[in-house]
Amino acid sequence: MTNYREKLKEKKRIVIKVGTSSLSYPNGRLNFQRIEKLAYVLSAIRRRGLQVTLVSSGAIAVGAGRLGLSEKPSELAKKQALAAIGQAELIKIYQKFFNDYNQTVAQVLLTKDVVTLPMRQHNARGTLEKLLEMEIIPIINENDTISTYEIEFGDNDTLSAIVAELIEADMLIMLSDIDGLYSADPRVEKNAEIIHTVTRITPELEKLANGAGTSFSTGGMITKFTAAKICYEKNIDLIITNGSTPEIIFDILNGKEVGTHFLPKNANLFNTN
Repeated sequence: MTNYREKLKEKKRIVIKVGTSSLSYPNGRLNFQRIEKLAYVLSAIRRRGLQVTLVSSGAIAVGAGRLGLSEKPSELAKKQALAAIGQAELIKIYQKFFNDYNQTVAQVLLTKDVVTLPMRQHNARGTLEKLLEMEIIPIINENDTISTYEIEFGDNDTLSAIVAELIEADMLIMLSDIDGLYSADPRVEKNAEIIHTVTRITPELEKLANGAGTSFSTGGMITKFTAAKICYEKNIDLIITNGSTPEIIFDILNGKEVGTHFLPKNANLFNTN
């Protein structure tokens, strides 16, 4: 079988998705050291000549932190208010750390009608393409302040896959609070083993999915499977790995076996060269 990890070295257009749990402590407070490391890593791979797009969660958690709340509220209007507070703060933090590495970033907020309305899709694609051409890193989040059921993605795992499809990315890397997909829940089963390569998603694999992690996160492995299906059909490599050490992105781009690699549909599994 072809060593598909080696082929990851050839990827040029990368989408990185970072979840709330990777940006913050369990109490919702931001982990500034980790954000700084993420800015360093993404700036470094941008300087290599790769095109990088960041899909970032965390706005509601940041807003809650500013107001001293210990958990995410259930009321829609309050969540949207926290998102408005947190998004302004979060992009300011990103700008500060990326500026330290002389890397310009741009904020892009999307709603689901970028997929359903052709003109908005065209405009969003054009904007993102131009930013990448200008060697700027787009930082994308859902526009939670105006999102309703009809126009919300619901989770940034799905959003990141749609963004990867929109800009025809080569690879999507999801940084989460888990090392990858396991044969069983590692928090319960001590003999659970990580599955390093997934050639296709089966009903058996989907049964391994779990719910959300921290009180501020949305989704879990279930939403990552949804994203994996999008990437599979659009021939985009997907890696799910632990985001506690952002430098792990270097390992992925160097072909090392970390996390779980979901192979795309066009992978030639019978190629033995």
